[in-house]
Amino acid sequence: MRENELEQRQMEMAKILAFLNKQEEDLKNIKLAQQRNSEETEELYNMESLDIQQLESHRAYGIKLTVDENNQIIAIANTKAILDKKKIEVREAHKKVEVLKKLKEKQEQEYYKAFLDAEVKEIDDITSARFNIE
Repeated sequence: MRENELEQRQMEMAKILAFLNKQEEDLKNIKLAQQRNSEETEELYNMESLDIQQLESHRAYGIKLTVDENNQIIAIANTKAILDKKKIEVREAHKKVEVLKKLKEKQEQEYYKAFLDAEVKEIDDITSARFNIE
């Protein structure tokens, strides 16, 4: 049961990690779009005739990309906080499983020790019974 809980926590953490990787990839794409927009804006400035509408479009798009970048950074920070909490949950579940395994091993050793002690006692009883008969 605790092993199932550990597996479930690990699956949840893996999903969060995959989501975080997607968010980071989205941020990378936003930065690339910003770079392309800046390059295109620079090309517009270097042209002989200025097209104010295109410049305004690129400026507005640049502002939108900056807002998107800031929102993505906040989303990534939130996801990292959730991932940190999930890591703690996985560690705690792992500790519970390890404690349970150690307890099981200890009980198994005690069982075998008791079994061997009973066997030794039975052999002693048989041996002493034979000795008393002779």
